[in-house]
Amino acid sequence: MAKSDLKKLGRNIKFLRKSKNLSQEKLAELINRSRNYVGMIERAEVNTPVDTLFDITKALHSDIKELFA
Repeated sequence: MAKSDLKKLGRNIKFLRKSKNLSQEKLAELINRSRNYVGMIERAEVNTPVDTLFDITKALHSDIKELFA
C-alpha cells in the first residue's frame, strides 16, 4: 500500500477511535494488540494486515469502507 494510503488509513482509524471515545490502549485491548502497535498504525508506520483491519472495524462498530473513505 502506498504511504499516502497508509496515512489516510491511519487518520481514519484515529478519527473513528476518537469518535467512539476510545483510547489507543482500549482499542489495542479490543483487537488483542499493543497500544504501541495501534499508534504505529495511526502514524502510518506499519502496513497493517487485513485481518487486523477487520478486527479494528469490529471493535469500532464500523464498516471496512469507512477506513478507506
